[in-house]
Amino acid sequence: MNQKERMLAGLPYKAWLDGLPEERIKNKVKVHAYNLLRPDEEAKMDEMIRSILGKAGANVHIEPPFHCDYGKNTEVGNNFFANFNCIILDVGKVVIGDNVMFAPNVSLYTAGHPVHPDSRNSGYEYGISITIGDNVWIGGNVVVNPGVTIGNNVVIGAGSVVTKDIPDNVIAVGSPCKVVREITEEDRKYYFKDREFDVEDYLPNG
Repeated sequence: MNQKERMLAGLPYKAWLDGLPEERIKNKVKVHAYNLLRPDEEAKMDEMIRSILGKAGANVHIEPPFHCDYGKNTEVGNNFFANFNCIILDVGKVVIGDNVMFAPNVSLYTAGHPVHPDSRNSGYEYGISITIGDNVWIGGNVVVNPGVTIGNNVVIGAGSVVTKDIPDNVIAVGSPCKVVREITEEDRKYYFKDREFDVEDYLPNG
């Protein structure tokens, strides 16, 4: 295995060998150009983000500034929105489902380093994949750590640090992030805490 193959397999690898620095620079040039686009250049933004990401579904929008390592290791589904200052360290694979929203300053970190200083100083690092399901809302200033899977229909509260998997249909908050409660049918009628919708068309096919 070369170092890129090791990286994508979740094995310890060295990031300055086997063409990896050149791949990162090539992507950074694309990301730099993307971040310099005018807000009204929507067609160009769509074209460029699709050239950066490995896969992008319909209706994908990422507000600049945006940063990622390789781009091609990130896949997003339909109706993906990321607000300002999204960072995806996609040394490992990042897979994001449909109908996912990121608030500002969301960071996904597949990359990491050994804990022991001697091991860390050897120059080896790693990338462990992150998976995010469908219908997920991630609040502002959330960090998702390597190896985490976030289930479907999940809300992650602002400022959380997600270090472990989160199951489907829950609200989870904190550092480290923990499930606080299940999302139930009763939640459907509220738009914020105890404030009920005063419209009917929030319902599917309403």
